[in-house]
Amino acid sequence: MSEYLLRVKDLHVEFTTRNGRVRAVRGVSLALSPGATLGIVGESGSGKSVTAYAITKLLDRAGRITGGSIEFGDSDLVSASYEEMRRLRGPAISMIFQNARGALNPIRTIGQQLVDALSAHRRLSKEKQQERVLDLLAAVMLKDPERILRSYPHQLSGGMCQRAMIALAIACEPQLLIADEPTTGLDVTTQKTVMDLVARLATERKMGVILITHDLGLAARYCQNIAVMQEGVVVETAPATQLFGSPQHPYTRRLVAASPTAHSTLDDLGVDAESDGVPSCRKTLQSPRTSAARPLLTAKDLTKDFSGFRAVDSVSFDIAPGESVGLVGESGSGKSTISRIISRLIDKSQGSVVFDGHDIGDIPASDFHGSEFRRQIQIVFQDPHESLNPRYTAFDCIAHPLRRLDRLIGKRETKRRVEECAERVEFDCALLTRFPHQLSGGQKARVGIARAIATNPRLLILDEPTAALDVSVQAVVLKLLDRLRREEGLSFFFVSHDLNVVRMLCERIIVMASGRVVEEASSLELFRAPQTAYTRELLEAIPSFDPRRMREIG
Repeated sequence: MSEYLLRVKDLHVEFTTRNGRVRAVRGVSLALSPGATLGIVGESGSGKSVTAYAITKLLDRAGRITGGSIEFGDSDLVSASYEEMRRLRGPAISMIFQNARGALNPIRTIGQQLVDALSAHRRLSKEKQQERVLDLLAAVMLKDPERILRSYPHQLSGGMCQRAMIALAIACEPQLLIADEPTTGLDVTTQKTVMDLVARLATERKMGVILITHDLGLAARYCQNIAVMQEGVVVETAPATQLFGSPQHPYTRRLVAASPTAHSTLDDLGVDAESDGVPSCRKTLQSPRTSAARPLLTAKDLTKDFSGFRAVDSVSFDIAPGESVGLVGESGSGKSTISRIISRLIDKSQGSVVFDGHDIGDIPASDFHGSEFRRQIQIVFQDPHESLNPRYTAFDCIAHPLRRLDRLIGKRETKRRVEECAERVEFDCALLTRFPHQLSGGQKARVGIARAIATNPRLLILDEPTAALDVSVQAVVLKLLDRLRREEGLSFFFVSHDLNVVRMLCERIIVMASGRVVEEASSLELFRAPQTAYTRELLEAIPSFDPRRMREIG
């Protein structure tokens, strides 16, 4: 019997497209021992997910394995039949998909889907099935599991769907777990809880784990070995300490340089030609805001109730002209509700929202689109793919708010304004005729930002604008946002799970828990000396790496 649980040798995968054959994976070789965790990192399009789909034989009809072998124990999966793979998926090999909501069955409850997975491979009584389902939901830290198992995917948040997907993946206690961006929609504490659970299961059950991620900090914390992929090729493989402490390949150095750490600034996100590719810390954190004559926005005693549940409880804060304020906290803490209230997408239950001296909180959300303040308050949504109309070209997506909010604007002025916004966000005007599905993640993010600034707003609300982007694209988008803020004098309200990103982009940070503000301080003060146990817990849960320290260890 092989000492490896999984061994991939010289794997080649091709896709047949309208424009000919595309070699998505070229000569990839990987090895994974029982109980070990292998990280696969790289930018979007590098072949990470295709490699995972090849291992599980889940490639679509256009894709096929054209060479190499995939040894799982004593079996070669390349030659395995459909029925053999069907028996293996679940109890032997399982996968956590990146888009959890898309992977879950929309017409079956979470409980029914867990029972489906258990019934396909195990004979259990109804009582045992129910007990196992509740145990799985509790294991992935889903509160009120009785309600969750009766819920459909569309009734759950993205983070809840992600945790339900993880519960499905571990339901039959597989020998190999492939996790494709398993924590994208999770806050840092839930992310740590879930990944600690996966790591514990791997150790206890000798389960091998392949972690596909664009979060290098996550890979550094949970993976023993790392494989770096670029354009379908593994360019570097090494133990995590060695790879992050002393990356050898130029591409690896670029990824490490683009990854935020506990000390990096926006200027550090990139490779310095005179350095070894590791982010320097030559610049200090941004200083706290300067005093302004009058805040641009003031929220006072904001409260929001949903059917007896208090999502936001007496929250107060202000945002100065030109200031960037970050809002952080766990899922369910009330962050998105706050951002939707101040962007006037939903109504408050109590309190006030004053914008530039005017109480806009009393304008019903349903009427706010016709208000003179709508064009001054814009929002950039978390998922640029989901928030862009698939039937609109990039041009029409950017032009839409102009046409809605300025009915007198002509075609010539609209064209000029759209092209100007595209140039401001460094989006190639030649791509304006493309539809969202024809754009990369970074390009769609730029369209979302261009759309938000088209009306020359004064306040930009950013809801996890870089959550789904790989580190190099994230670095470009963050620098772009910072440049726009300084050039246009914009105020930012930045909602995010990534505290390192918030620290770099915001002068001041508000921390929320269970609908209340538990701490508020300048970025510098909050990271240096957090005042509450909750904030300290959030900071300690950040997955990060210090390349300089890793080089010393290595």
